[in-house]
Parts: sequence; C-alpha cells; structure tokens
Amino acid sequence: MSAWRLWAVARKEWIQLRRDTRSLALAFALPALLILLFGYAISLDVRHIPLAVLDHSHTPDSRRLVEALVAPRYFTVTTTLTREGELDDALRTGRVRLALVIPPSFARDLAAGRGAPVQLLLDASDANTATIAQNYADAIVARYSLAVGGRAVVLPVDLRTRVWYNETLESRNMVVPGLIAVIMSIIAAMLTALTIAREWERGTMEQLAATPVHRVEVVLGKLVPYIGIGFVDVTIAVVTGRVVFHVPVRGDLLLLAALTLLFLLAALGWGVFLSAALKSQLLATQAALITTYLPALLLSGFIFSISAMPLPLRVITHIVPARYFVTITKGIFLKAVGLETLWPEVLALAAFSAGGLGLALRSFRKELG
Repeated sequence: MSAWRLWAVARKEWIQLRRDTRSLALAFALPALLILLFGYAISLDVRHIPLAVLDHSHTPDSRRLVEALVAPRYFTVTTTLTREGELDDALRTGRVRLALVIPPSFARDLAAGRGAPVQLLLDASDANTATIAQNYADAIVARYSLAVGGRAVVLPVDLRTRVWYNETLESRNMVVPGLIAVIMSIIAAMLTALTIAREWERGTMEQLAATPVHRVEVVLGKLVPYIGIGFVDVTIAVVTGRVVFHVPVRGDLLLLAALTLLFLLAALGWGVFLSAALKSQLLATQAALITTYLPALLLSGFIFSISAMPLPLRVITHIVPARYFVTITKGIFLKAVGLETLWPEVLALAAFSAGGLGLALRSFRKELG
C-alpha cells in the first residue's frame, strides 16, 4: 500500500466533497441543529403537571396540602372544581392529568389525630407520566403528613437518598451524550453511502479502474476526509452540549476521541459497504438511514432502557454499534470512567470497526464487469 496513492485518493474525495455544498452543509450544520432540537424537544423530566383541585374542606390545612403539592413545581393547579360532576369532564378532555379531592372532614380528622384520607385521580392514558406523577404525589403527601404530625412521629426506617453522576436529575445530561452516538451514526453512514455510488453514477469508475490504485487504498483514501469531518462534528456536538445545555464533561476527552475513531470506522465502513454493494446514491442513502438511524435511536439505550426490552430485541441490540458508543459517551461525560470500565464496549467497537472495513473492502471491486 502506498501512502502517496492513498493521499491522492483522499485529496480527490475531498475535492469532490467540497464541490458538493449540500453534503458539506449536511455534514457541519446537522450535528449542531440536531443537538439543539433533540436537546430542547426530548425531555424525560415531568414538571408542571396540570392538576385540578376539588376542595370540600376550604380550611388552612387543605390549602397547605395544595401548596405542598405545587411548591416543588411538579404540579400546577390549572383548574379549581366546585362539584364532583366536573371531575370526569376535566380528566376526559385532557385539561388536567390528575385531580385532587379533599373531603369536608379533612381538617377535623387532622385535628383529632385520625387518618385524613384524600383522593387522587390520575389520567393514565400516558402511563409513564401517570406513574411519575403518582410517585411525586405520594412523596409530597408523606412529607406533609410528617410535618403536620409533629416531631413525635418517628419512622422505623430513615431513608436518606443521595444522587450520583446526575445530581440535578436533568434529562438533558443523559440525552445529549447519547445524542452524539445517534448523530454520528446518521452522518457517518449517510455521507459515505454516497462515495462509491457517486463514482458509478457519474461514470468516473472507469477512470478509477484504469489507475494502479489498489482497492484498499481507494477505500481507506475515501474514508480519510469523512474521519476528519466526523471529528469536527463530534467537537461541535460536545461544545454545543457543554455551552448551551451545560452538560458536564467529567472524563478524558482524549479517550473520547480515540473511541470515537473506532465508532467512526465502523459506521464509515458500513456506509462504504452499502455504497459499493448498491451502486445507487438514492438506494444507499435510504439503506443507511434505515440501518443506522432507527437502530441507533430505538435500540441503543439512548431513550429506551435495554433491560426493559423483550428478549429478542435485547439480543438484536448487541449488533448495534451505537449501543456501545452510547455507554461510552455517558460514562465519559457523567461518570469519568476509563478503559478499566469501558473495555467490553471498546472490544465490541473494535470488532465492529474491523467488520465494517472488511465488508467495505470485500464489496468494492475496481472491475467494471
């Protein structure tokens, strides 16, 4: 293999890419745009849940209970009801997610030291929000009960919770690192899906076949510009996440760069394979989108927990490279972990890199027949 010929192919690919302004715009603008859109749009935090209150007690005690629910900003009282018949309409029309019903005897029961039952009605059409809202309400009401019960109330178990790695419980801190893997899956595979197919469609494959350049030099030379673009895109994503969303970066950025190279080789190799195998820019782009974006979004653990998936899907996730890179980015960003923890993911990405480049080399032929 000649370094000079490899560099010549890389330079030729960069000139072609530079003339394609749409591809360059896609390569450099899309990462920041997706980080901003996903970072603002995807939020797993449940706050300001619309709450309806039907207070039959109308006492300071009942008002303090409502204030206790509203104070942490998990709930917002958007509707005040006056009779039972309004409950069904408020929940059925979606104006509120839950309704609090306080009975007339609430204050008397509290003063007498008896149990003071209140009713919480939840709209569970969105099961995730309903479960989170119920947990919030249970915790707030339990704390309110201790406060009104006085210092004499002693619980047999004193649970004190301390949150590690994402102390503020912000979903953005989890979403943004995972987004880097999803974005790089899209960019890397879609851009390289055009490389070989472009040569066939423009009729320049004949000229390439007539040169003494080996197919290894062609494939690696075509990958070089996209590796550089990939590192620029990762830098844009990291800076955007840090500056705009204040996501902590606690780990080693050099380690992140090295492991990004492994992931890029796997994704780029897959894109070149699709390009050489399909010989059509349209087909290769569509195949790259289906085989990279959807698995990276749905099966990588970026949004949905892999442990909660059915067994067949959990098995399939092992052949999704983004699964391992999501674990790497979250570990480096939030936990500052190193190779002593991430070595299984590193080995998996190394295997995918070798497999991706192997498929690209095997599928590419200089022969025109």
